[in-house]
Amino acid sequence: MSKYPFQNIEPKWQKYWEDNKIFKVYEDEKFAKDKRRYVLDMFPYPSAAGLHVGHPEGYTATDIYCRYLRMNGYNVLHPMGFDAFGLPAENYAIKTGTHPKVTTNANIEKFTQQIKSLGFSYDWDRCVSTCEPDYYKWTQWIFLQLYKKGLAYEAETPINWCPSCLTGLANEEVKEGKCERCGAIVTHKTIRQWILKITEYADRLDNDLEGLDWPESVKAMQHNWIGKSTGAEVTFTVADKDGKPTSNQLTVYTTRCDTLFGATYMVVSPEHKIIPEITTAEQADAVKKYQEEAAKKSDLERTDLAKDKTGVFSGSYAINPVNGKLIPIWIADYVLISYGTGAIMAVPAHDDRDWDFAKKFNLPIIEVLKSEVDVQQQAWTEDGIHVNSEFLDGLNKQDAINKMLEFLEEKKIGRKAINYKLRDWIYSRQRYWGEPIPLVHCPSCGTVPVPEEELPLTLPEVKTYQPTGTGESPLAAIDEWVNCKCPKCGGAAKRETNTMPQWGGSCWYYLRYLDPHNDKEFCAKDKEKYWMPVDLYIGGAEHAVLHLLYARFWHKVLYDIGVVSTKEPFQRLVNQGMITSFAFQRKNKTLVPVDEVEQKDDKFIEKATGEELEQIVAKMSKSLKNVVNPDDEIKAYGADSVRMYEMFMGPLTMSKPWSTQGIVGIHRFLEKVWSVSEKPMADIDITGKLEDKALISARKTFAQTVKKVTDDTATLNFNTAISQMMIFINEVSKLNEVPKSMWADFVKILSPYAPHLGEELWEKLGNSKTIAYESWPTVNADFAKDDEVQIVVMVNGKLRDKFMASPNTDQEELKSTAFTLEGVKKFTDGHEVVKTIVVPNKLVNIVVK
Repeated sequence: MSKYPFQNIEPKWQKYWEDNKIFKVYEDEKFAKDKRRYVLDMFPYPSAAGLHVGHPEGYTATDIYCRYLRMNGYNVLHPMGFDAFGLPAENYAIKTGTHPKVTTNANIEKFTQQIKSLGFSYDWDRCVSTCEPDYYKWTQWIFLQLYKKGLAYEAETPINWCPSCLTGLANEEVKEGKCERCGAIVTHKTIRQWILKITEYADRLDNDLEGLDWPESVKAMQHNWIGKSTGAEVTFTVADKDGKPTSNQLTVYTTRCDTLFGATYMVVSPEHKIIPEITTAEQADAVKKYQEEAAKKSDLERTDLAKDKTGVFSGSYAINPVNGKLIPIWIADYVLISYGTGAIMAVPAHDDRDWDFAKKFNLPIIEVLKSEVDVQQQAWTEDGIHVNSEFLDGLNKQDAINKMLEFLEEKKIGRKAINYKLRDWIYSRQRYWGEPIPLVHCPSCGTVPVPEEELPLTLPEVKTYQPTGTGESPLAAIDEWVNCKCPKCGGAAKRETNTMPQWGGSCWYYLRYLDPHNDKEFCAKDKEKYWMPVDLYIGGAEHAVLHLLYARFWHKVLYDIGVVSTKEPFQRLVNQGMITSFAFQRKNKTLVPVDEVEQKDDKFIEKATGEELEQIVAKMSKSLKNVVNPDDEIKAYGADSVRMYEMFMGPLTMSKPWSTQGIVGIHRFLEKVWSVSEKPMADIDITGKLEDKALISARKTFAQTVKKVTDDTATLNFNTAISQMMIFINEVSKLNEVPKSMWADFVKILSPYAPHLGEELWEKLGNSKTIAYESWPTVNADFAKDDEVQIVVMVNGKLRDKFMASPNTDQEELKSTAFTLEGVKKFTDGHEVVKTIVVPNKLVNIVVK
């Protein structure tokens, strides 16, 4: 009997699939709408590190599902591409001078080879890359549609700034307040940015979640990020240092306008534009110094509830609009310019953060909600009847809010308002490696779009990728590219030098897959209608908010201008769990790299210190040396083993640690499958009457296997489907000869999971065509039935005994049998039976007193 030759089988079938374009898909109208499926993987960024074993988890899940759908008569779109613009390639270019495109293309080539080595059934003719001009031509086109609809605008806004690298940093480049690249303390710098008005779509983004088949946790995260709340906008008149009213006003948004009588001070963000107007000469130096210090902190540091509160008095006051009292205006970094209006009214008696600030700076604390604590000692943050609130005294929360709103609107000092935590999307980056924004700045005409027929506006070749140091992108230093003619008047003008963020290209890639070679439009309408919306989208939970929210925003804009037919892009979303690894932890909770650990007598010891370590589950990381490379696993065990192990580790949505012992077990299973295929194949009609008990048992197990694998594959429960296949192989391996028809059907249900082996076994059975489009086996319900079922017997809700019975046994017979059991008699003899409940094929529940 030959050994399982995976080293030969897998390259053979990968070449066959590619040469024959087995998975190329067309918009074939013979497939009805309910027989079409669009299954999408999240767009990978082609990093230099290549794939680790966590990446293929979602890809394997979608591939198994797609192969299953094809065998069930569906036309399946299953594409792959690359989110190719990104910071790592540009950082590498700054360091080495290598063009980002060279690095990116090399990484894409590596990723492609790794993905193909796992046997995924992608239509590679639809592959896209966001950094190619024929792709980003349409990213630019979509941006222009946003611009024309008034959804893209310019504004001066603060960014993270590295004073060493002299460049702006994305939030993900800031680690613990320092530049990820050089370690310098990050500050803030206010510069010109392009911003997308996503807030215009806040209501629709919020409301339309309800029709989607998404995890409730993801919906909740999006709801929270959008953060819709109903409250009031209240206008405070600013007074000078002597308390005299000025022409300046401050507007705040609050969900608790009923607590206005408890507002004892105001706080504005250090970036607020009103600061020059309200800062007195006496406070000018202190305010300037405080602003400089605040600029060095990240938003996370500023809003940390545990941190010591800091602030500076502006020298001016506001007039509380409900009682006319003067309250000081402070500047403090715990208020962010990006949230609300960048100004708050502080009610320290009923807010922990405001209370801490008031205590530190000796500001008044006035109770306005009847409290169960002394508000001078701690804040009362629960509700209560209103006190010290004049016309609101004695009212509950909602009645007080309603009455205060009436008062504010009557006096024209406030109004009911809806607010969102969601901020407009800062869309530009001061980088080279991104899509050029297709706008021109003309001194006569203002900002003018590049004509659509001139797209794509391509990136110029540059000699250096070093930032300019002014906050502008490297493009700003290329005069021959920047200086151009105004498309409107023909006069001298300058190109926009900011580029788009990485999010841009990934907002709409699922649409380009539909028509990737179309140079007339981003996607033909008939193709979009044929496939959309995406039926299943599988990816990591880390994209639960930003990517999905941005993509939904763009899609809704495209829907509004009539170029897509669905309001939402992704009908069903599944988040795969993370594949983790093992790591080793000292007593002080610090981690030790794997190569610095040795095992002695079932204990893990740090080589350098001899300290005994605890083995824990942790994320894979280069620093811990616990990254598992799929190339190594494929070489040792084969791609089919890797695929099946990734699915066998546990439920798709759960996180689980990689174990070499686990993949060895799966490999042995596939070796056993190969061994069974070497047995004689007999032309036995397994649908007829059989005499051989082993064959009857195998037929029953196989019928149950077809049912279980069918149900579990359809519902993405791949781990339990594999378990059932193992049960069948254990059963069928006892036979001296295997019914050929049974084996052929087993090979079919195995093939989505282990496609290389599936194709090889199918060929061994004498077939000349691919198994990929063979019909999925049907379930024979009669053969799948159990001969007996277990009936549990409970007395007063507690399990007391059990017995076996034929399926669908009469209820009276089940009841009679139950009362004869010793375990039941013990608890029923001498007692009155009140009632007996029978659940057919499952249980008898006896109630006694």
